[in-house]
Amino acid sequence: MTLSDFIEANLTELIDDWTAYARRLSAEGSALNVDQLRNSVRDLLVRIAADMRETQTAAQQTAKSLGDRPPSESGFNETAHRHADDRLAQGFGINEVVAEYRAMRASVLRRWQGASQLDASSFQEMVRFNEAIDQMLAESVRQYAQRTERIRDLFGGVLAHDLRSPLGAILNSVEILLRDNGLSPLSVKAIAHVQHGAGRMKRMIDDLFLFTRARLGDTLPLEPTPQDMGHICQDAADEVRAAFPDAQIVVQLTGELDGNWDAGRISQLLVNLISNAVQHGSGKICVRATGFADRVTVAVSNTGRPIPAQLLPTLFDPLTRATRTQGRQGTTSGMGLGLYICRSIAVAHKGTIRAESTENGTIFTLQVPRFLISP
Repeated sequence: MTLSDFIEANLTELIDDWTAYARRLSAEGSALNVDQLRNSVRDLLVRIAADMRETQTAAQQTAKSLGDRPPSESGFNETAHRHADDRLAQGFGINEVVAEYRAMRASVLRRWQGASQLDASSFQEMVRFNEAIDQMLAESVRQYAQRTERIRDLFGGVLAHDLRSPLGAILNSVEILLRDNGLSPLSVKAIAHVQHGAGRMKRMIDDLFLFTRARLGDTLPLEPTPQDMGHICQDAADEVRAAFPDAQIVVQLTGELDGNWDAGRISQLLVNLISNAVQHGSGKICVRATGFADRVTVAVSNTGRPIPAQLLPTLFDPLTRATRTQGRQGTTSGMGLGLYICRSIAVAHKGTIRAESTENGTIFTLQVPRFLISP
């Protein structure tokens, strides 16, 4: 008897073994009952047995070992995905999902070993069985991780969206209070601190909102209009100077710098880059915009300790920060989303952004096409 035939002939006993184990793993308060547990493992075992009967070449076996399973009409992957969705919905952790597959593997092989006379062909049967188990486990883990990340991103997006209203009320109230000429100097100073802190909170919330939109696959909204990149650079530099009065920021403009871009988004990108240069660098910060026939580049450079080479490949990934020696402003506050947002803005403009860092300094270079819409 082949192992696939053995699985189908002994479904009841195998399901009993697995259900008892799954009930011990069941999360407290889980709504999964015995029937649901039994139905779940029945689907898994039936799909695994069917997979073991499929003809498989040596090349296909190698591809499967690398996680490259071609689409199948058997519903193999769909069964694994459905199992992961059910477990996530019922509060099972990823470790419990992995343990379920481990228990299934052990139960099947233990019962088969005790009921069959093993020979050379049995080894191949076990290889096919383990391949199927591993592939189904990989699909369940992948589905579980993707759904978990999406839930987290949805939570972050809702949180950022809902925080905007109360924070907007705080900022509007501060503006009104600052127009009151009857306030004492001490009160004006205190309100200014509130305004500065609320402004920083707003920037972080805006970054979180854009981050979650990008992660959820929502295209970053743009409103491209005729703009002058030189003006955008000057305005961004002025904004950073207001926050860091001691910063030495020089703007250099070369060539024709007109084009169609979303000025607000590009400004957000440049403010982020210039602020990073001020906070992490030393000496003069240079913002150099150069116009070419079909594109415009903006390079933001600073001197200081370089970013370690091993960190450059992940510099624009979310929730990561390069570990660098503190610059003139010490460590920066934020969530590690700034450079990810910069890349999202560049990509939305059909452009690119890259970083280079050596002992001579660090340069972030933005390149965007001149026209996003017909002039």
